[in-house]
Amino acid sequence: MVARLLDSKTSQNASYANSIAIPILVVNTPNLIAQQTLDLSTGTAGQTRVEFSGVAAVQLPLLPLATNIIVFVTRGLTSADLNVFSASQNLDLSILGPQLISFSGSDFNAPNTANVAYSVFIQTSALGTVRVGPESFNFTAYSD
Repeated sequence: MVARLLDSKTSQNASYANSIAIPILVVNTPNLIAQQTLDLSTGTAGQTRVEFSGVAAVQLPLLPLATNIIVFVTRGLTSADLNVFSASQNLDLSILGPQLISFSGSDFNAPNTANVAYSVFIQTSALGTVRVGPESFNFTAYSD
């Protein structure tokens, strides 16, 4: 069987490096950085998957300290919805400029309905971490 494209969307907050300066104000609390809705209604039950990828750049606090970044994707509109992917990265203390966090993942057996939302969240372990851009995310759905 050949996979067929169901839907594809992009969410882009910042196209360029250092084009935003959004502090992550609350430690260990999810911050929404991307959201898209896909139409999966024409997929085949049990054979629909959503592939996603993204990049976000963050910068250490002014007083550099050990900082862990978690990026996660939910199927839904909130951080409490079904978590389908997560990644964790410790920022390098020797780099004072932006650090890129990139990821790619999949949600297998996605529901075959219209308007299936996917959300990307970021959280940090250190107060003062700043989102600096770029931030770009892709969501593509296929079915066999």
